Amino acid sequence: MTRYSRFICLFLVVIAAFSCARQQPADMLVIGKIYTVNPQQPLVEAVAVSGDRIVYSGTASEAEKYKGEKTQLIELGNRVMTPGLIEGHAHILGVGYNELNLNLADIRSFEEMVERVRIAASKARPGEWIVGRGWHQDKWEKKPDRIVKGFQTHHILSEVSPDNPVYLSHASGHAAMANLKAMEIAGVTLMTAEKLNRNIPEEGGEIIRDEIGNPTGIFVERAMSLISKHIPENDPATDEKALNLALEACLRNGLTGFHDAGAPRENIDLFYKFKKEGKLSLRLNVMLHGWDRTLLSEWYKRGPDIDPSHWLTIRSIKLYSDGALGSRGAWLLEPYSDREETSGMAVISMDTVLETSREALKHGFQVCTHAIGDRANREILDRYEIAFKENPDKAKDHRFRIEHAQHIDPEDIPRFGILGVIPAIQAIHMSSDRPWAIDRLGQRRIDEGAYMWQSLLKTGARVVNGTDAPVEPLDPIACFFASVTRKTLKGEPEGGYEPAQKMSREQALKSYTLEPAFAEFAEDVKGSIEVGKLADFTVFSADLMTIPEDQLLNTKVEMTIVGGKVLYQKK
Repeated sequence: MTRYSRFICLFLVVIAAFSCARQQPADMLVIGKIYTVNPQQPLVEAVAVSGDRIVYSGTASEAEKYKGEKTQLIELGNRVMTPGLIEGHAHILGVGYNELNLNLADIRSFEEMVERVRIAASKARPGEWIVGRGWHQDKWEKKPDRIVKGFQTHHILSEVSPDNPVYLSHASGHAAMANLKAMEIAGVTLMTAEKLNRNIPEEGGEIIRDEIGNPTGIFVERAMSLISKHIPENDPATDEKALNLALEACLRNGLTGFHDAGAPRENIDLFYKFKKEGKLSLRLNVMLHGWDRTLLSEWYKRGPDIDPSHWLTIRSIKLYSDGALGSRGAWLLEPYSDREETSGMAVISMDTVLETSREALKHGFQVCTHAIGDRANREILDRYEIAFKENPDKAKDHRFRIEHAQHIDPEDIPRFGILGVIPAIQAIHMSSDRPWAIDRLGQRRIDEGAYMWQSLLKTGARVVNGTDAPVEPLDPIACFFASVTRKTLKGEPEGGYEPAQKMSREQALKSYTLEPAFAEFAEDVKGSIEVGKLADFTVFSADLMTIPEDQLLNTKVEMTIVGGKVLYQKK
């Protein structure tokens, strides 16, 4: 080494030492066991934050230089920290309204639902609508005395609420139940039901009728609008209350980001209002509601709104191609095993899907299409592929998604990886639905194509996770449990359903952090703990990466940190 080289080395050492000595104290310093979802540095002892960004990730000893008099010190102790969880598919106003209206997610029988309506009717003004959501007939421990085409009938519900119209959405959101008063308001009678069924478009829905043609009170897919259009619209003040409740619920559940799966115009206006007023407490990635073609046309002209502050971004379009398994509206290649006269239905023209995909690529938008049945998944993949081939330059980094991707024909599973289509799954649906889904599909179709997470991962697909709240509770820990065990929340069956499709814990954590960040084109700023990224973190009461699986559901969210600020702390 020459004298000049030695001088340069010495100079660099001095500069480095001087820089360390002048290291500015961090605003926040977290010490403990920290999972980063960064493959180059998967586990660290300390993270330092200045402003809303991570400035250090590494050892606790090295992190000492970031400590100052005003540094907020968080010592995890027996707790662990991960990147902030991102809900990959849910409905944020629905989460809020689920707390305002009748929440029927926990009922275990039709009689229990009727009793809740009876109590609500006793408190309501005559003529006031009673609205709720969350019932699911296949989850009830006791079946109703009378069932028509797999559903209960309205009669005892109508008896307890003769003066108040009742509208109760199925947990899936793809069917609803109305009482006699609501049907009278909508003009649905024995005489009109058959005619209304004929007039609902083929990609529409069905009024379930009994053996002599009477409407049973069950409305499937677009037939629901026959009743719902008569319900008074929510006023802006109630919408604001619902959004505030939803934001609070998200923070309690450790969420720092949220993919809102289909927002109409009024919701978008509300999100912008909250952002302007500084009231957004988690980062929203919003999909435009695809039913509103005028709304889409306006946004095509405007272009995506990619927020440099990362609080509210709109660059996606949400479409629906079919219904749900629970309502037998999921679109299948073969008939349902438990109702052989139907294979479900499309709820939108496939020409519309193709047209939207073309326009989205042209204007820089991502398309996210609801598809649960195997035919729906195939049809959507087909339309996406046509659009990609027609416009290869725009499709180089399209990140188009299929929401749910729940039941896929084996021939179509590899296409997710080949086409780069993101399957946005909800593992908790498997936990809730698998015990009865086999009745809908039969063993062969369950084994070959239902809830195929590991098979999708092996194709190279980027799997995003979520809850579809309010269809399921917002709890990400329950969803994580379902991802890695494939059991119901009661811990059944031993070994899990179709165990070869389980996610590893590392895959499950990534599906709630880095993968949803990727799915919203934001993997460079969030989704993992790395220097320069946003300081969004979730702190858990126990190490969910190592504890026995029967202890996972006892794990609690202890703290939620968004942009370097503690916005929730368990008391």
